[in-house]
Amino acid sequence: MAEDNKFSELKTTLIKAKTADASDASKVDNKRDSKGRAYATGRRKESVARVWIKPGSGKITVNGRDETVYFARPVLRMILRQPLIAASRDGQFDVIVTVNGGGLSGQAGAVRHGISRALVNYEPTLRPVLKPGGFLTRDPRAVERKKYGRPKARRSFQFSKR
Repeated sequence: MAEDNKFSELKTTLIKAKTADASDASKVDNKRDSKGRAYATGRRKESVARVWIKPGSGKITVNGRDETVYFARPVLRMILRQPLIAASRDGQFDVIVTVNGGGLSGQAGAVRHGISRALVNYEPTLRPVLKPGGFLTRDPRAVERKKYGRPKARRSFQFSKR
């Protein structure tokens, strides 16, 4: 009899815990600061981008300059806008970026990664849209180190038979 009572108590506590977990899942926490901005860090190769997004007209500022000035090639600007277009939020957010390290291609990839993560921080419901596109995954590819006894990472010195 006492064992049945303990079992029913355990069952009710488990049910309460399960309903508490379900209610926590429904309240997905967005990470915005007091000014209504969301922050994220994006990385690619040697580049690191610090990204802030806030509701606005769709202006993208990179290191204090307009995106068309900083990233002159259209391909790099297209890379920046990919997460915004995939989430159908292009023109709805102002993006302020500070990026350093690496070259322009790596910096564009870092900004894209940062914008994606900042969008998810601002609006967590966008995660299922951006995740399958690979926007939230940090690209691990980097330059291979140079090995000793070789002029480059894989290149060998020219072989001489005689």
